[in-house]
Amino acid sequence: MECTHLDTIRDVTPTGRGCKECLEMGDTWVHLRLCLTCGHVGCCHSSKNKHATKHFRAKAHPIVRSFQTGEDWAWCYVDNVFLET
Repeated sequence: MECTHLDTIRDVTPTGRGCKECLEMGDTWVHLRLCLTCGHVGCCHSSKNKHATKHFRAKAHPIVRSFQTGEDWAWCYVDNVFLET
């Protein structure tokens, strides 16, 4: 299956170096994801708060990229596919 949401990718500025919501609540995360529509940085689905997934559900921004050093992939929540970036 291919991603049908590539047109939502923008040149974004990350909202910070960590998960915005976890930092505000004084919590931790496992890995970070960058929304490629707006630049929101949220914690991954393996993190207890799942802020990147919650951001997708609230804003319908479909594609996130790994915000981890050395990782070069993206994920489309809608089409459930990995993308090479």
